[in-house]
Amino acid sequence: MDIFERIVASEGGPLGQYRKRAHGYYTFPKLEGEIQPYMTFNGKKVLAWTFNNYLGLANDPEVRKTDAEAAAKWGLAYPMGARMMSGHTSLHEQLERELAEFEHKEDAYLLNFGYQGMISILDSLLTRRDVVVYDEECHACIMDGLRLHMGIRMKYAHNDIVDCEKVMARATKKAEEQGGGVLLVTEGVYGMTGALGILDQLVALKQKYNFRILIDDAHGFGVMGEHGAGTSEHFGVMDGIDLYFGAYAKSMASIGGFIAGPAPIIGFLRYNMRSQIYAKSLPMAFVEGNLKRLDMIRKGDERRKHLFKIARALQNGLRERGFDIGPAEACITPVFVHGTVPEATNILIDLRENYKIFCSVVIYPVVPKDVIMFRLICTAMHQMEHVEYTLKAFEEIKKKLEAGAYKGDAVQDRALGKTE
Repeated sequence: MDIFERIVASEGGPLGQYRKRAHGYYTFPKLEGEIQPYMTFNGKKVLAWTFNNYLGLANDPEVRKTDAEAAAKWGLAYPMGARMMSGHTSLHEQLERELAEFEHKEDAYLLNFGYQGMISILDSLLTRRDVVVYDEECHACIMDGLRLHMGIRMKYAHNDIVDCEKVMARATKKAEEQGGGVLLVTEGVYGMTGALGILDQLVALKQKYNFRILIDDAHGFGVMGEHGAGTSEHFGVMDGIDLYFGAYAKSMASIGGFIAGPAPIIGFLRYNMRSQIYAKSLPMAFVEGNLKRLDMIRKGDERRKHLFKIARALQNGLRERGFDIGPAEACITPVFVHGTVPEATNILIDLRENYKIFCSVVIYPVVPKDVIMFRLICTAMHQMEHVEYTLKAFEEIKKKLEAGAYKGDAVQDRALGKTE
């Protein structure tokens, strides 16, 4: 069968099957205007709980000024080419030095995109003799990187140290037989649920087993810890984490990422990461902008305090109202309810059209078939009045759901302007 014919005839995959009814509203929605708590969706002002702008730096006047001046000075083309060939500058080196110092590591290397960077890190580090152990709920970028691994992969139950130790014992034995090593990959903050990785317990396993730890702290960098150095700082295990991966897209509200660790290992990655060797260097405007953002993070204690004041108020308020939000501890807050896909779409429409609240909804296959997950992301831009309004709205929606008000397509069709 022709490849294109097969694709056209298919349902579009686990998520693509919804595209005809979902595109433009549930998926690929357009939020317009300045990045702030209230934005415009479908011509209406909505309270947005959907941005990874944790510290509110996207529209900070100092950050915007630096971005504008850097873009005017350098444009978006310089430096041209990949870092290894012609895209290397002193400012790239400066950002790497400052990131390494911030994370208490010997060296760091910039990544032009976080997702591709993580894939390439795993591809470079591992040989077919090595065994990789990973949390079953690791991010898609980690899973895609592990697909490239030609050796053995072993997963352990999410945040389950007992299962992890059992897997580690098997992995250590297998690695010894093959003449390889063991790499454990986990996350600092799990982006869907806001749960923290059990970093302190994983580091403690090093007393019994010989392995290295790589953490993806995309959602923890800049936010977690006393100084914002991440989830490893939060748990007091910075020295126990061998390789630290951070992203600019969350707390920095920018583009790119970095990997920090021992100088010899970072040097090896610098010369072996295919996603960086064969890709254009991070443009200077972003490098200067990220230097400014890192400075703001180092001075951002008050921003972090306010962010977690908002997060705790939202999370505690939801729990007090009987909502299941799982083990959320970071600024990402999931709200789990039981229901069908039609009910999920109807609730989302009610939120957006009537309550003027914009958040994301997650359905099967990301979560079990009978579960609906609403994902709210707190930022330093939000205020207590936004929390109180949202708690009241969710309380009313819970009563409607329990009364069966969201069953079928009737609510959805009316909301979208359809009539029988």
